[in-house]
Amino acid sequence: METLTKEDILKEIEKVSNILPASIIEELKVKLQNIKLTKKSLEKILNRVINEYLNSLVEPGEPVGAVAAQSVGEPSTQMTLRTFHYAGVREFNVTLGLPRLIEVLDARRTPSTPMMTIYLDEEHKYDEEKAKEVARMIETTYIENIIKNVEIDFVSASITLIMDLEVMKDKGIDIESVVNLIEKMNIGEVEVQGEDKIVIHTNIYEINKLQKIKNRIMSTKVKGVKGVHRVIVRKEKNEYVLYTEGSNLAAVLRIKGVDATRVYTNNIHEIEEVLGIEAARNAIIKEAMGVLEEQGLDVDIRHVMLIADLMTADGTIKQIGRHGVSGEKPSVLARAAFEVTINHLLEASVRGEKDELLGVTENVIVGQIVPVGTGIVQMLMTMRSAKNEGKN
Repeated sequence: METLTKEDILKEIEKVSNILPASIIEELKVKLQNIKLTKKSLEKILNRVINEYLNSLVEPGEPVGAVAAQSVGEPSTQMTLRTFHYAGVREFNVTLGLPRLIEVLDARRTPSTPMMTIYLDEEHKYDEEKAKEVARMIETTYIENIIKNVEIDFVSASITLIMDLEVMKDKGIDIESVVNLIEKMNIGEVEVQGEDKIVIHTNIYEINKLQKIKNRIMSTKVKGVKGVHRVIVRKEKNEYVLYTEGSNLAAVLRIKGVDATRVYTNNIHEIEEVLGIEAARNAIIKEAMGVLEEQGLDVDIRHVMLIADLMTADGTIKQIGRHGVSGEKPSVLARAAFEVTINHLLEASVRGEKDELLGVTENVIVGQIVPVGTGIVQMLMTMRSAKNEGKN
């Protein structure tokens, strides 16, 4: 049989556009138009796609919530409980497995191991030195990170800092900037001795106060983004990528050299605050699927999408729990069946709440047919008088 031309293939695909959604039609056009196909083989492909699509549709009345809960809950019992593993970078640990899935679904304010993946713009991503420059601007450096030693002289009430010149050079910090920072603290006269010595004359002779001043100096930030403790530069394919321990999305997006369209953090609340609720929804899906796939579990993404939709439906991130989705159900009985039963029933009775019995749990409690599957169908009967029946 002769092979079809590109135009013929596109025409055949258009014929099934009334059955398949536009996204699948477009994908078929892209993938099939450059392949040599006979009419029979194209029909076979289209029939297979149609069958797969029709089989993937949800039946009316399908209990999608229960199916999603089972589909995620059952495989997650097979997860290993190891909390950490190296995130492609030997220096960093990242929470994985069940602890990470719980973190995501509990909508924790900060993850136990916050991390960012930062891609660079055209000017910086191909040059290692330029990538390191951006990394230095992001990594938080405190005075304690750039000194060899610190001495307190209680007799002269002075604090002496011995600077580590090699570390300072690596981090792109000069001694003048450190002196300026200490002077702004207004704790005494600052004097530079030689290349690597800074002496602060405080005129405070109390031991406890001198110790507090020393600790304050040590914890002073010299440069970097608040919350980002370390940055590693790695070459991936043909470009340099930054991995951070700690996260601060809003501040990193302002750093020159960062590609703002490809910055990612595993802190979902930060994503919501900076990029909005839709981005947070996508992050929940990405994080949950990432955990499941890393464990080798095959869960359909649509179940996770349903959970993410439920968590973000009202414009904020809610946890799956009594302080979030489960605790805010409209049904009193459904709330009471989950946790703190007496509290829910008492509060509902005080407010005079009414339960419409529209969900699964509340109908099971009162012994009625559950409104899912065939139970969703209701029969209505219209009574007619004998007089009207005679006319008809």
